[in-house]
Amino acid sequence: MLIVPAIDLLAGQCVRLRQGDYNQVETYGLDPVEVAREFSAQGAKRLHIVDLDAARSGASNNRPVIHAVRQAFGGLVEVGGGVRSEADVEELLEAGADRLIVGTLLVREPETVARWVKRYGSVFIGGIDARGGEVKVAGWEEGSKLLDTELAARCRALGLISLVYTNIDRDGTLLGPDLERTLLVAEAAGLPVILSGGIASRADFAAVAEVNHPLLAGVITGKAIYQNRIDLAEVIRHYQTPDTGGLW
Repeated sequence: MLIVPAIDLLAGQCVRLRQGDYNQVETYGLDPVEVAREFSAQGAKRLHIVDLDAARSGASNNRPVIHAVRQAFGGLVEVGGGVRSEADVEELLEAGADRLIVGTLLVREPETVARWVKRYGSVFIGGIDARGGEVKVAGWEEGSKLLDTELAARCRALGLISLVYTNIDRDGTLLGPDLERTLLVAEAAGLPVILSGGIASRADFAAVAEVNHPLLAGVITGKAIYQNRIDLAEVIRHYQTPDTGGLW
């Protein structure tokens, strides 16, 4: 598996939300570009960026920051949050994103996602964010009446190359990952899945590594890094397997 550090952007700053709640924001006062450069120096081969402004309102104010972060990071960069129009796709690809995560549109306009895949190729990842098994959209603020496993089953047919799965109840809580639900989603999709939410300690990486499931391709970690609960370079040395991230 790959260890994938995260940068969540709100008004150009590195932040973390608790359970996707914009009223529970922790701002770290760090330069996102310097953070990306440090992640690369510590051995990260893939970087996860979430544009929280775009996810909530469609704002594009973080695009210059994303471009600068892309320039600073030596590996593959995936970007999610507010990818809802062809203009968004083209701007983010122009900014240097290697992978684009689609979530809200995946639920509301799957035919648009399929069309993008045909036009732009194998760059799209499904973002499945769920609470109690129900997929949430629009910055996690709206329900969909759709199960995470149901949406996962549709993703391969749309041409997506992988999924990021987040249990919202674990996100930003440091309560440990939801391995059980993540594996259900992976099996339903038949695609590589990147687990997100709840990572708190080195023991969590050990638990994921012990599962050793062929579709559990990566683990996203953010808050645990920023709060110095883990040493990123150390967990990469101990738990990261050879890079297959270019394939998904």
